[in-house]
Amino acid sequence: MITLTKEDGPADLDGVTHLSIGASWDPTTGSSGGLMGKLRQKVGTDLDLIAVAMQGTDPVRLAGLDSLDPLGNGSLIHSGDNQTGHGDGDDETITVEFARLPPNITSIVFIAAAYKKRSAFQNARNISFKVYDATGGSSQQVADIWPSLLTNDNGCAVAKAVRVGAGWKLQVINETGKIKQGDERDLMRFAVSR
Repeated sequence: MITLTKEDGPADLDGVTHLSIGASWDPTTGSSGGLMGKLRQKVGTDLDLIAVAMQGTDPVRLAGLDSLDPLGNGSLIHSGDNQTGHGDGDDETITVEFARLPPNITSIVFIAAAYKKRSAFQNARNISFKVYDATGGSSQQVADIWPSLLTNDNGCAVAKAVRVGAGWKLQVINETGKIKQGDERDLMRFAVSR
């Protein structure tokens, strides 16, 4: 088992055939009290977990939003869009099967964003990104990444998997930044800059 932190640097994923990243959050009242706060909490908060598959420095596929199997072969799968944060466990998950990734995919950047208009990290509480070794159908947690509560940003680069020869390495990033809401190109530029 590997345990990952940002300070550890890239970790070898030798023996890891499947990797999952899960995002979880709880809806909050934001800074609204009374009826508006209760309504906001009931409606929930829409955050998005996204994986950007890279070919060198070019983003070529995106898993998340409305794309659940962007490579068409089950090698990069998104669980679907949770628009509220209600429920237990991970609200959205992306799973990678390394052996099935096409050889032209050189890295995958995992991002969480308050991507849609009127969504914001500030409208969510207890945001957590968990990394799992999902080899053999198991689900062994190897990292739990928490973004800063002090950010006014709406995006977080969570981690990056990089192809190294025949294997892969995973780097925890946990850096926030601004992404223009609703702008897929800006989202991809954010991924490229990591």
